[in-house]
Amino acid sequence: MSGEFQDHEGKILKIDRKKGRVIVEGVNMITKHQKANPMGQGGIVKREGSIHISNVMYLHKGTPTRLGIKVVTEERNGRPKKVRYRVAKSTGEVID
Repeated sequence: MSGEFQDHEGKILKIDRKKGRVIVEGVNMITKHQKANPMGQGGIVKREGSIHISNVMYLHKGTPTRLGIKVVTEERNGRPKKVRYRVAKSTGEVID
């Protein structure tokens, strides 16, 4: 990650594609003051806040790496078809 949370690593819990933000486990902890309601008690709650997706980088085998797309023509059902794969730019390995 870059910016304020440069040396942090964590699992992505939620992605908001419309706003371009992600919530990462244990990063950008915020304090939320929760009002009491009939369903539960109020109080001060710590939870993860969102960060911009441009500040997050994929970890491939423990090393931060950029991702790219590789287009390969494969034969499926007797016809050629273009298939897209995510690849790690540093090693060229297919991700997923």
